Amino acid sequence: MNGHDEQGTTMSGVDPARLDDQQLMKELETIHRTRHDTLLYASGDALRAHNERMAQLEGEYLRRNPQRTVAAGRTREGARERTSGESATPRS
Repeated sequence: MNGHDEQGTTMSGVDPARLDDQQLMKELETIHRTRHDTLLYASGDALRAHNERMAQLEGEYLRRNPQRTVAAGRTREGARERTSGESATPRS
């Protein structure tokens, strides 16, 4: 078994390439919402399956949206700018 059947599903769900944009976003929202509990409480096998599925879904999203908007604050330079204005001494 190669993890795929003739209907385009994998062992962990529908092949992300077969999802339309709305379905892909719904799958991404669901998997991100369940991430924390999976990390904390799931078995090792369940966590590996979650990691694999998340990578598949995120990879498909990035493939479809190579020119997506990147917020300046989410870059290294933006993070440095955000922290450069903060004082090293605690405020009272």
